[in-house]
Amino acid sequence: MTTETRRILLDGAVVEALADGDTLVAPDGRRVAADDAVHLPPVEPTKIICCHLNHVSRVREFGGTLPPAPTYFHKPVSSLNAHGGAVVRPANCHWLNYEGEVAIVIGERCRNVAYDDAAAVIAGYTIANDFGLHDFRDTDAGSMLRVKGADTLCPLGPGLVRGWDWQAKSIRTLVNGEVRQDGSTDEMAWDMHYLVADITRLITLVPGDVILSGTPAMSRPVEPGDVVTVEVEGLGALTNHVVAGPEPVSDHVGAQPTDTDEVRSTAQGGDWPPRGTRRPAPTPRDQLPYPAIRPRFEQ
Repeated sequence: MTTETRRILLDGAVVEALADGDTLVAPDGRRVAADDAVHLPPVEPTKIICCHLNHVSRVREFGGTLPPAPTYFHKPVSSLNAHGGAVVRPANCHWLNYEGEVAIVIGERCRNVAYDDAAAVIAGYTIANDFGLHDFRDTDAGSMLRVKGADTLCPLGPGLVRGWDWQAKSIRTLVNGEVRQDGSTDEMAWDMHYLVADITRLITLVPGDVILSGTPAMSRPVEPGDVVTVEVEGLGALTNHVVAGPEPVSDHVGAQPTDTDEVRSTAQGGDWPPRGTRRPAPTPRDQLPYPAIRPRFEQ
């Protein structure tokens, strides 16, 4: 049995309400229609850790190979957004991509968690849309800081669902009602428990921390005015709309947005470098400096 809670703004106060069908019930008994509620991010993380590549369809789309182990990047907590919130594309950027994902929410302080014990430290799951400004793709290619870290680029919600079984669940992203991404948790190379076990080998996680587990193929750019909805079976639907923002005041400080072949290729689902060029070979599993749990899929 699953339960869902949502953080909402009710008469000016932050309330954690229990979902009861299409109604949200506050602790004092007040009820509000879910569609009428002002949503907040369902959790307050100290960190948001994101898996680069996990869905096999995404790896194949880029013409690459599955890495020998997951790699990660950070989204600042200032990038948090909520169900119903506006995602801002700065006026000097053109390549804002959606990425529908499942988000893992940590329930207790943990470090060095074994794979078989990971379920015990997970509070529940929610939906994420890992938006990225690919105009900065060839600037922050390693850290992804400006690509994925700008304000409003991490919508989470609508609620935190406990008791959800993540296996064989559909993940879809719709833009203006049309399906753009259509994947499943079954195509993940590394499952939810693996990601928790891997990260906690070196990093302490605390209640509310979030791990984004990766996106299927067909992440594509959206424009101001578009409405983007991520649907995950059993977790509901997270909806946001894209708006245009002004150019940053310090428009001549630091790296500027670019429109290079790498930017265009990545934003539109191509591979980079172009097909036919040499790519670094992944480290063979038997040469890894740590034991590797074999992923569920191989390329």
